[in-house]
Amino acid sequence: MRQPDTQKLNALIERLVGDVGAAYSGAIVLLGDHLGLFRAMIDGKPVSSDELASKTGIKERYLREWLSALAAADYIDYDDDTGKFSLSPEQAMVFAEEDSPAFFTGAFECAQAIYTDEPKIAEAFRKGTGVGWHEHSACLFRGTERFFRPGYNSNIVDNWIPALTGVRERLEAGARVADVGCGHGASTIVMAKAFPKSKFFGFDYHAPSIERADAAAAEAGVGDRVTFATASAKTFPVGSYDLVAMFDCLHDMGDPVGAGQHVRETLAADGTWLIVEPFAHDCLKDNLNPVGRVYYGASTMICTPASLSQEVGLGLGAQAGEMKLRKVVLDAGFTRFRKAAETPFNMIFEARP
Repeated sequence: MRQPDTQKLNALIERLVGDVGAAYSGAIVLLGDHLGLFRAMIDGKPVSSDELASKTGIKERYLREWLSALAAADYIDYDDDTGKFSLSPEQAMVFAEEDSPAFFTGAFECAQAIYTDEPKIAEAFRKGTGVGWHEHSACLFRGTERFFRPGYNSNIVDNWIPALTGVRERLEAGARVADVGCGHGASTIVMAKAFPKSKFFGFDYHAPSIERADAAAAEAGVGDRVTFATASAKTFPVGSYDLVAMFDCLHDMGDPVGAGQHVRETLAADGTWLIVEPFAHDCLKDNLNPVGRVYYGASTMICTPASLSQEVGLGLGAQAGEMKLRKVVLDAGFTRFRKAAETPFNMIFEARP
């Protein structure tokens, strides 16, 4: 048996203690989100566990432990002199302000789905089969919308669409847009609110998500210019779209080339295919970083099983990188492909016939 290096072993254990603490803290965050505890602290005023109990109606003894756990995680602040806890402005943006660009709680709901659905993924590993998006727990659908929405709110209208050649002008004048793989419709609604002269069509094969998207559009006041329908990326209706958008979903598809071929058939002659994908370098070694860690984890438990559950089952994964995505687009019959923009979390591509 090989002898371990004691220093390396201790360093690994130290990292694991931090990781286990983070895993536990995720559940603590979700508990506070579901019970409205972060929102009860959004004003930043220091509170004791007794005061928070009076404010929320939750039993004090539970709140004392919940507050202590989050203070230990440095997710909330604790003042030893007063024995009170508070949310800083930054912490409030992350945990309490649903519409802030830094809201992060949805990510923990996605993590909840990963843990809950692990037995299904293990069985798929053994059999070499897949696990469809629709086979996951509902917290994944809700968490994905809540996690991605802040980034869409911040970037789609102000950064990503302006990076595409001539697209913003067409949307302002009045265009037809298909948002494929729209989920709960967050991306579709962002665009519809910004471009009132255009018509938007959101498609997703997951019927419960389409139901939620319909309700969200009505709540946002854009139901008159947004139409949602249940359809896959290879079957959504042809409509001479000026823009077909796919936000963080192409890599989940079993046949992304076939989906791209269908996009080409549905586009207007001078239309644009907007592809937004998780940020990734082309070489594995360059993705071995904190962002890559999150994306490879999601890809192992969600994205790759989803692709392998479908026909073709290409299994691009959430860290496909530009070279593989370029090949998919060109194999689908497009002749022009370029990276239009990027953020630390996303790559934005423009494809044209």
